[in-house]
Amino acid sequence: MAVSGTTKGPEVLVEIDRDRPEPLHRQLTDGLRAAIRAGRLLPQARMPSSRVLAVDLGVSRRLVVDAYAQLVAEGFLVSQHGSGTRVASVYLTEPTTAADVKTSASYDVDFTPGCPDLANFPRNAWLRALRQGLATTPSDVFGYVAPQGQAAFREALSGYLRRTRGVLAEPDQIVVCGGVTQGITLSAQVLRKLGKLPVAIEDPAFWFHRIALRHSGVDAIPVAVDEEGIDVDALAATDARAVLITPAHQSPTGVVMSPPRRAAILEWAQAGNYLIEDDYDAEYRYDRAPVGAMQALAPDRVIYLGTTSKVLAPALRLGWMVLPPELVSMVIKYKMSADLGTSIMDQIAFGQLLASGDYDRHLRQMRRRYTSRRNAMLRGLAKWFPHATVMGAAAGVQLAVHFPADYPIDDLVHRAFELGVKVEALQPWYADRASGPPGLILGFADVSESQILHGIEVLGRAANGLAV
Repeated sequence: MAVSGTTKGPEVLVEIDRDRPEPLHRQLTDGLRAAIRAGRLLPQARMPSSRVLAVDLGVSRRLVVDAYAQLVAEGFLVSQHGSGTRVASVYLTEPTTAADVKTSASYDVDFTPGCPDLANFPRNAWLRALRQGLATTPSDVFGYVAPQGQAAFREALSGYLRRTRGVLAEPDQIVVCGGVTQGITLSAQVLRKLGKLPVAIEDPAFWFHRIALRHSGVDAIPVAVDEEGIDVDALAATDARAVLITPAHQSPTGVVMSPPRRAAILEWAQAGNYLIEDDYDAEYRYDRAPVGAMQALAPDRVIYLGTTSKVLAPALRLGWMVLPPELVSMVIKYKMSADLGTSIMDQIAFGQLLASGDYDRHLRQMRRRYTSRRNAMLRGLAKWFPHATVMGAAAGVQLAVHFPADYPIDDLVHRAFELGVKVEALQPWYADRASGPPGLILGFADVSESQILHGIEVLGRAANGLAV
């Protein structure tokens, strides 16, 4: 038996017994988790470094690193570069009531969809990237921002999109914008100017995108989505001249557009129409191979949109458009009229983050973490909602959950709010709310595994009329 009690750092009582049948890494993970739950390790308590704890326990450093990583993924520990590993400020001890935990002023568990892990925004890497970028940026860049975006940033972004998404993106075809929503607004303005109306949109789709189109003077035509993606025959039956699609991971169903549908919609586009491709959640995939962007197959017919919102933070309001050459000058004019340009500081920092490889490293780390959280949500749903149908599990940061017909979903949502669990109903994502199936859209990226399991249990007990 080995007990940690180093004199070179904080002491931690955890036992490793080589005579027990359990693997050592499980013993260490279980022991630390139990110490946190029991209150022996208090919130914000500093943990020994992986090297020190490995020496104390007589185990490999890799074993300790893996144990820490698992507990970080579960929400029991927090690890930040430069400040070591600490016990999380908020952790759950398998509470029996929603009042036992508090993660925000309003909710115990927040399943808001479309949000990454905000606590793990790479602050140190971002600050380092900004310092390094500022050191080599000419002073004249700090004047009024070019509405198309900084040339050096567009160069770095061009290489990244080619490498990771197969996008044929020359720097002069890129316009930097304030997120995908502004990209949709600018696209709508240009299409209206060109007479390429009406515009169609997937049904279901992110409800705010319909609002953005409407505010741009475009009342979008809803076109149904099935298990292969948007119904191209139904699209062709409308008089739409452009369509907003999410082919890599449909929002919100998670469907990947099938090869036959891709071929059909590309044929539709080549007849003089445009595709607005929102490359939604393309970075996160768990159980399937990557799917390339459609823009590479028809760069003269596709307006490609991307953003940092799902990988870094929505608050950055940093996105990009890759445009057919004939649309670039028009989009730049509309962008200049909107806001003169996007923050140059954010472009400098993000461009350096791409060049250094820190963005790729952050993405890999979060992909592993989100895999564990997704799996926790799937386990919870299988236990408490065995008759529900889960969609979108192969990729992304949220799940769509369909319930049997006539299920009182609004009652469940309201009851969840009362119990401190924030959830969103699926029906508002449909153009005709009444036609949408009863369901929930559950984000899993910004909640720990223990919070996920607790939140799903609260939902399950509420749905079954059990005490919470």
